[in-house]
Amino acid sequence: MASQRITGRAGMSRAIAVFCRRASSVMSDSLHKIHGLLADKAPVRWLFCGDSITHGFRHTWGHRDYTQHFAERVRSEMWRRRDIIINSAISGNTSREVLADFEWRVLQFRPHVVFLMIGMNDCAQSRKMSVREFTSNLGEFARRVQEDAGSLLVLQTSPPIIKGTTPDREGTFPEFMDAVRSVAKSHGAVLVDHAEHWDRLAEKHALWMSDSYHPGPYGHVVLARSIFDRLGIHDPESNTGRLFVP
Repeated sequence: MASQRITGRAGMSRAIAVFCRRASSVMSDSLHKIHGLLADKAPVRWLFCGDSITHGFRHTWGHRDYTQHFAERVRSEMWRRRDIIINSAISGNTSREVLADFEWRVLQFRPHVVFLMIGMNDCAQSRKMSVREFTSNLGEFARRVQEDAGSLLVLQTSPPIIKGTTPDREGTFPEFMDAVRSVAKSHGAVLVDHAEHWDRLAEKHALWMSDSYHPGPYGHVVLARSIFDRLGIHDPESNTGRLFVP
């Protein structure tokens, strides 16, 4: 079904309509609540946390990262000008650092919605982290987001590694992404499954990357659009929707 244009002052209500038409008959409670935030005129604090992919570290080559595309979509195109988008991601981090730094990275901002993409460094064999520890860390992060911060949680898988380039991570990456999916399900978090989406479009994978496992400018547009699709706010006729992707 073609999307309606979602721009200007009426953007929020039209986004709701588009979303409801696209949604399945069974929608997660968290997704319902996020959509309620988008329907409300009250401003929302959106927080993105993670590693270098979310940090937008270096590999965007001066272009916007996916969190900045999200800010453009929400604050400009959807006219939610008082919403605040915060990016507390740090390059090189694993779930250990994110969890240990929770108060600084998450709690102090009192976010309404927290997005977490983590795992690309955790799965590196050099980090000596088991899937069991990673799952435990994710579960504790989810608990603290939902109970301590009182926030809604969106967990994201990472875009996959270009095959044959990074043996230290390639073998373990799939099971770490399965852990993200499992924690999202067990904690009722919204899941944005970038890894699954990119695997289905494997022939374009290398065009979207800056190196073996960091998305480049095109990749960040793809990441943002997957979030827009998941939240039901994508509009192919908007500026963010018309950005070129090979």
